[in-house]
Amino acid sequence: MESNQDLNEWIGCLEKLGNPESKLNMIHVAGTNGKGSTVSFMRHMLEANNYQVGTFTSPYMECFEERISLNGVPISEQDLVAAANKVRPLVEELAQTELESPTEFEVITAIMFEYFAHVAKPDIVLVEVGLGGRLDSTNVIKPLLSIITSIGHDHMHILGSTIEEIAAEKAGIIKKAIPVISGVSNINALAVLKETAIERDTSFYQLDEDFYITDTLINQADQSFTFDSPLGRLTQLKTSMKGEHQLANASLALMAMLYLKEHAGYQITDAACKKGLALTNWPGRFEQLMEQPLVIADGAHNEEGMQALAATLKNHYPNHKIKMLAGMTKEKDVTKLLAPFSEMDIQIIWTSFDFFRAADAEELLNATPDGIQANAEKDWKNALELLMDQWKKDELILVTGSLYFISEVRGELKNDNFKIAIR
Repeated sequence: MESNQDLNEWIGCLEKLGNPESKLNMIHVAGTNGKGSTVSFMRHMLEANNYQVGTFTSPYMECFEERISLNGVPISEQDLVAAANKVRPLVEELAQTELESPTEFEVITAIMFEYFAHVAKPDIVLVEVGLGGRLDSTNVIKPLLSIITSIGHDHMHILGSTIEEIAAEKAGIIKKAIPVISGVSNINALAVLKETAIERDTSFYQLDEDFYITDTLINQADQSFTFDSPLGRLTQLKTSMKGEHQLANASLALMAMLYLKEHAGYQITDAACKKGLALTNWPGRFEQLMEQPLVIADGAHNEEGMQALAATLKNHYPNHKIKMLAGMTKEKDVTKLLAPFSEMDIQIIWTSFDFFRAADAEELLNATPDGIQANAEKDWKNALELLMDQWKKDELILVTGSLYFISEVRGELKNDNFKIAIR
């Protein structure tokens, strides 16, 4: 969406579909980082409590259909085509107006609403914002509650040049009398969110103010912690999702579960929540792809994401040398991205990948600050084969950058021919 007029036209399209979004119970999730992980934590906990859970996420890791899933199972090709055929006449009608054709994301959003409302009919749908919030095509919903995971420096060419401007776009999902759960730590961004919540007369639950993570224990295998809130306390919680930032995401999901139990009539038990947390995983988020050689993939692609990644490496693999294979999209500040790694034993191979906004490997190399060992290889497969062939037991091969890049690598590592080539 580019303007309020576009959003109004979009609302008009959904009205012609019979407003399928109005037939669904939903949770709306926005944020710079952590949306997908928070959705995954909620999904697994809700499933453990015997609920049917729809999810709408992006981008996809393995197949397009996974963006619209029920209990983790992607929409079938048959159901996708059927929903698309219902949406198509409205898309063609809108294309004849001065606004021209809707974006791909807008079309997918409509398909998602149609599928969940009339075919899958889940107990609840977890809806991830595509970009920003205020003008996002998902922002037509009236959810049970809204979650804003974090606010940082990403998509600044679209959302704004300051943290306050970005926060204002994310705050666009805050609606009158619909509670907000926040994990935002930036003081200036948080001030914008709180002011918006006051203006819209809604409750605001803030991590480290209204609910807390305590008794944290971190080891190479997992993390354990205690969750404290006015709605309940859960102890001896465990998650295999690595990184302190994942504990924050888990706490947002737990706060959402307790809110659903207390205020929305959902039957939620502590035991099921513990089980769901322990089972949660999310592709491309500090995900171990191989053990020998040790290959981990993480879709850190902005300043805050790289800070969290560096902290996770220090906590879980403090004695490993890091061999980083990184592919980024354009418009990234390499100096700021690499700042958290300045004192770590790290070597970087910059590469590129099959995406129209992928940055050139040589340009990333030229932007690398002095003091960091780096080179460039435009063909990431060649680079990864070399890293795997030369791997030593005290090394960790880290594949990072754009989630589109991570998706490519994950797909190839499942290819038997590629595995044979590196043996």
